[in-house]
Amino acid sequence: MQSTMAKQDYYDLLGVSKSASDKELKSAYRKLAMKYHPDRNPDDAEAETKFKEANEAYEILSDPDKRAAYDRFGHAAFENGGMGGGRGGAGAGAGGFEGFADIFEEMFGAFGGAGGGRGGRAPNRGATLEYPLEVSLEEAFKGVKKTISFPVKQTCETCDGSGSKGNSEPETCPTCGGRGRVRQSQGFFAMERGCPTCQGQGSIISDPCGECHGQGRTTREKKLSVTIPAGVQDGTTIQYPGGGEAGTRGGKPGDLHVVLNVRRHSVFERNGNDLHVETPISFVTAALGGKITVPTIDGRTLQATIEPGTQHGKTLRLRGQGMSVYNSSLRGDMIIHTAIEIPVQLTEKQKEILQEFETVSGEDGHYPRVQGFLKRIKNLF
Repeated sequence: MQSTMAKQDYYDLLGVSKSASDKELKSAYRKLAMKYHPDRNPDDAEAETKFKEANEAYEILSDPDKRAAYDRFGHAAFENGGMGGGRGGAGAGAGGFEGFADIFEEMFGAFGGAGGGRGGRAPNRGATLEYPLEVSLEEAFKGVKKTISFPVKQTCETCDGSGSKGNSEPETCPTCGGRGRVRQSQGFFAMERGCPTCQGQGSIISDPCGECHGQGRTTREKKLSVTIPAGVQDGTTIQYPGGGEAGTRGGKPGDLHVVLNVRRHSVFERNGNDLHVETPISFVTAALGGKITVPTIDGRTLQATIEPGTQHGKTLRLRGQGMSVYNSSLRGDMIIHTAIEIPVQLTEKQKEILQEFETVSGEDGHYPRVQGFLKRIKNLF
């Protein structure tokens, strides 16, 4: 047994100040109890010790009389059984079993198995499922209907979800007497947990259905038509209430969440409701100006005008040619990024023509950026 001198201060142990309120004490204790609970740390002696220390600290500090004595005399107030505190003390005040009941009632969902709160025989709601669905950018633009299929636990058609063969009724669980919970003692502390025999249901099925083996559910393929509206973004979630797993014992079904993944496009890059496209143009078109053909997301082509002297990276905006705006009749814009391409594999004749053009260009302002750069270099020296 740990000596008085070696004991850690109860306030430090719970991680609260000496002026902590009852609410702060309860919150701090609950976090430690959840962290070090034996069910979460099986065969961990250190966690078990910390769990017991937290119980002891809260048992003292949650009782106004014991807390007052501890604040005045420290651990010495409880030596030789004083105040009925310390390990093994389980008084009827806030520090006894009743004082812990509300906290561990909150924790029963984490440790109590399928049954949930006291009694545990209420129907269980089915699990909510998430289905990832990939769509193309074109489908996200115009909207589309898709049929999906997936395996899911559904109500057994043979026993209509009861889990029993024929019309046989479930029997009261002999382990918990129908409560769905059993009490377990650990040192001075007693707690309840879900009954391992009936999984918290409070009853057992002596003559189970041959189709679902008493589960009341069977796994079958489910088909569903999903309507995807125009303008959806990557990550959009479409919810179908009741589209998930069937509940047990007549419980409500869970929901289905269809999460959309919009594929990357080979031509367009999406930014919100706008579409960006990089369009290569010849250096002659960039110099002299002209028309270029660009594709649109709705399958058409448009003519865009290139002004004479267009530089690499210049952008053109085509209004209303982008993505559909979700839940609206509007559309975003399409932004064209010009990429001037330099010709390759030139013939000797082409080289001569370009060299002649370079010669006659001189310093007449044909290359303002080049000339500006050379001027800045000259000013450096």
